[in-house]
Amino acid sequence: MNNDKPVYIVDGLRTPFLKFQGKPNRLSAADLAIAAAGPLLARQSFLPSDIDEVIVGCVSPGVDEANIARLIALRLGCGDKVPGFTVQRNCASGLQALDCAVQDIRFGRHQLVLAGGTEAMSRTPILFSEQMAIWLATLQGSKGLIKKISALLKFRPSFLKPVIGLLRGLTDPFVNLSMGQTAEELAYQFEITREEMDQYAVESHFRASKASNNRVISVYDFQGNVTEQDEG
Repeated sequence: MNNDKPVYIVDGLRTPFLKFQGKPNRLSAADLAIAAAGPLLARQSFLPSDIDEVIVGCVSPGVDEANIARLIALRLGCGDKVPGFTVQRNCASGLQALDCAVQDIRFGRHQLVLAGGTEAMSRTPILFSEQMAIWLATLQGSKGLIKKISALLKFRPSFLKPVIGLLRGLTDPFVNLSMGQTAEELAYQFEITREEMDQYAVESHFRASKASNNRVISVYDFQGNVTEQDEG
């Protein structure tokens, strides 16, 4: 193993950041990844099948995209023999994928790795409550007509109250605070002023604009609508 082996980022591409439109986007996280990775690979001198491994960071892959990295690898034409695995580190998931790729190359496990992050947060599932799940399990397990009727009578309309998966996922279960609430607590604790936050935000936007040159690909949905620039 050579811990000092140099590792290079060959190229990069991303889709625009889209605002939440109040309903699930027609494009899944895998669709967005393909929209970026397809043109990225098309402009390289190597084939998708030359890639040794695919690593993707994703907080909330769809129910049909459990190991989303493997799905992306297959859809890109990397072939059956190219492994893919998904990493989750909340907002740092994409960067964790890059870190994993660097380590695999540095330690000689692979030579060429496709790594990045993808997310379609508007498609995070809406869940049933625990009470609803228990009621359904009880109903399913009831044997005979009398027990079935008894289980049915225990249903309450409150069981149908949806659980917003995205809100639950962005809430820390230890302190029961969302990310926004946590930001407010940190700003108060470390005496970060609104002016300082705004200054940092403006600098971040300038950096994003500078980095977007030849690095943002237009995205088309299945109805032919196109998004060319960040919406946030």
